[in-house]
Amino acid sequence: MSAITETTANTAAPRPRGGIGQSVSDSLVIAKRNLIRMTRIPEMVIFGLIQPIMFVVLFSYVFGGSMVINGSTNPQDYREFLMAGIFAQTVTFATAGAGAGIADDMHKGLIDRFRSLPMSRGAVLTGRTLADLVQTALTLVVLAIVALLVGWRTHENIGKVLGAFGLLLLLGYAFSWIGALIGLSVRTPEAATSGGLIWLFPVTFISNAFVPTATMPGWLQPVAEWNPFSATVQACRVLFGNPGVSTSDAWPMQHPVWASLLWSLVILVVFRTLAVRKYRSATA
Repeated sequence: MSAITETTANTAAPRPRGGIGQSVSDSLVIAKRNLIRMTRIPEMVIFGLIQPIMFVVLFSYVFGGSMVINGSTNPQDYREFLMAGIFAQTVTFATAGAGAGIADDMHKGLIDRFRSLPMSRGAVLTGRTLADLVQTALTLVVLAIVALLVGWRTHENIGKVLGAFGLLLLLGYAFSWIGALIGLSVRTPEAATSGGLIWLFPVTFISNAFVPTATMPGWLQPVAEWNPFSATVQACRVLFGNPGVSTSDAWPMQHPVWASLLWSLVILVVFRTLAVRKYRSATA
């Protein structure tokens, strides 16, 4: 009888898995939860699409005829030059939404509920950022279709084009951990949104996203050329075969693909470590 009872108890209450296996499983569960939440609030996705589409249309048709790209004022050249910058801006601006979402979960006490469960601490943040990555990927697909409609074209093989989008998603995922850290450091979702956008504007505009860095003041050019955002934009232009190849001697502009990978991985490792540490101290 005691043996049967012991067997039943062991079956009913299996020991939790530990290590990487449990962390991955828990992260996927949290990611699924956030994706389901997104489908139930479709306006989150819709509003996230409106801004980048507006940027594509406005920059293409308002500024396209006045920009000089590789010595040409052809609007088509500027559209192809522009799209790498718009893609990169879109994936990085998702950072503000990630921070606001985490701050909202903290504000509503949802994180306290997760604390009561036998799950990996880092899985809450990893799941959230993975869900944001899926949303960002869907946004890029829609944005690419809009870009094709306004005249954007690629001139390299499909492997390089997919590699460019891979670099964009890696940059977006790395930046989402900056958003996670901001969301854990403020008290309200509104503060997380503001804090997530304030630093993004100089990062995205002091770059090669919308104008060549050669048109900037001499003292500002190195800042733009060593900007991690600029490295990804330049890498995408190279992989897309779009105009705007930099003549700068700066290493990130001469080796943009490697620079983009290195910058994104460094940002990912540093800010994931800081965010998980902040989460543990905030929920201790």
